[in-house]
Amino acid sequence: MSDQRTRMKPEARRDQILAAALQIANTDGYNALTRDGVAQVAGVATGQVNHIFNTMTQLRRAVMRAAVHRELRPIIAQGLAQGDKDAHAAPEWLKRESLELLMGGNDDE
Repeated sequence: MSDQRTRMKPEARRDQILAAALQIANTDGYNALTRDGVAQVAGVATGQVNHIFNTMTQLRRAVMRAAVHRELRPIIAQGLAQGDKDAHAAPEWLKRESLELLMGGNDDE
């Protein structure tokens, strides 16, 4: 009974994996997302990441959509810089604020 892995409903497991991916994207950068890294942070097997998000494209899309929904500007800024279509679909004000963050804010000297 010392095994920390528990059976979760698919939507809860997806949320757990997505939270881990967002954490990595926020701390290490959007480009740092890997299946193995996400699995390690989420505490699941890499196969679980593959099962929930069939491709890295699907994982990255879910991360960017969640970042836009949660207004996570550092991740959105990285997506904008890379031409991510979901980042570019964000509201104009959020894109502007994210880009300002990427460019170092407003230094009106």
